[in-house]
Amino acid sequence: MFGSSTSPVNAYNKVSLETSVANASPHQLIVLLFEGARQAIIIARAGIEAGDTPRKGTAITKAIDIILNGLRASLNLEEGGNIAQNLYALYDYMARRLLHANLTNDKAALDEVLKLLSEIHEAWVAIGDKVNNGTAN
Repeated sequence: MFGSSTSPVNAYNKVSLETSVANASPHQLIVLLFEGARQAIIIARAGIEAGDTPRKGTAITKAIDIILNGLRASLNLEEGGNIAQNLYALYDYMARRLLHANLTNDKAALDEVLKLLSEIHEAWVAIGDKVNNGTAN
């Protein structure tokens, strides 16, 4: 009827996300990457449970892309010291676990990566709260 298969809700969500990204600080962009990866893993888990292999595969591919080409690529290995090195290795591990989950429909592997991402996400949000409140040294 309208010449597009995009629903009004999807169109609103896309515009909302684009606005969030355009107005985000570098710290907030990392938060958005964590949230995007987490959401993709939740969708992948639902795909496994529904037996929807294409949805699972697309979501896992998206999560891997966010982790490797977003989170890992944002690390400054020269200035970040051991923390950056450890996160780099952890992001690689997460990508391998997601690939395993995709190949074997391993929901436990998805849950493991989701837990790891959640822990790092929480720490990243806490750091931002301290910086925004002026309590960081």
